[in-house]
Amino acid sequence: MRKINSEEIINKVCELCGDVNFNLPQDITNCISSHIKNDNSISDNILKEILENAKIAKENKIALCQDTGTANFFVKIGKDIEIVGDDIVTAINKGVSQGYTKYYLRKSIVNDPLNRVNTKDNTPANIYCDFVDGDKIEITILTKGGGSENASFLKMLTPLDGWQGIKNFVVESMKLKGANACPPVIVGLGIGGDFASVGLLAKKALLRTIGSKNIKQEYNAKEQELLEEINKLNIGPMGLGGNPTALAVFIETKPCHIASMPVAINVQCHSCRRKTIII
Repeated sequence: MRKINSEEIINKVCELCGDVNFNLPQDITNCISSHIKNDNSISDNILKEILENAKIAKENKIALCQDTGTANFFVKIGKDIEIVGDDIVTAINKGVSQGYTKYYLRKSIVNDPLNRVNTKDNTPANIYCDFVDGDKIEITILTKGGGSENASFLKMLTPLDGWQGIKNFVVESMKLKGANACPPVIVGLGIGGDFASVGLLAKKALLRTIGSKNIKQEYNAKEQELLEEINKLNIGPMGLGGNPTALAVFIETKPCHIASMPVAINVQCHSCRRKTIII
């Protein structure tokens, strides 16, 4: 049984909060670069500015976006470890508190939806834990801004609606809110499960890297089909027209009831801040 001191988790999470907010993942910058045509269009110039912003953030260790978001953590805990000290949830929240304070990241969490008193350290984080084989802890952070989160939707479709119903729901939702999510966006789509779980499916979909294939081969074509339909909307970078509106669409599925077909859309802005560490 391997022992891991909670102080190590706290320190790693603290540094992770700064790192993820300063550095745009390489797959995102590569994809944005691939859409630049050098035609002096508005969309082209915005894409170039996004890349320039990412360069400045990385070089100067300043936030890619002023909205440093809700801190979401997806944790895989090996069965052959023992955490000494604080439990995993307490340790992660301490790391978030220290990281958001140390790196002067905006604190965006309020203690109650109606009272709305800022917690002043961006806690509590959203933490989702799974137990797996092994003697390591894998921690993935996804920081999620309010603008993109507000462009998310959930709908309880029925089996009769089928794929066409899902497609109509996604395209209409993006038409309604896509410009508000700081495009070009990444669209996470959850299908199946139930009301409580389908939203988490959609959020987990955002963890995939651009260019990766769906583990269920039959959904690769569906992801591409949705991407093409969304880009036909001509919302464009920062909502000013042109292309791309979306960089990728990722689908996650789960078994569901015979009478149900829950569908959730979780949109991520172009500043898709995610990173994984292993302890």
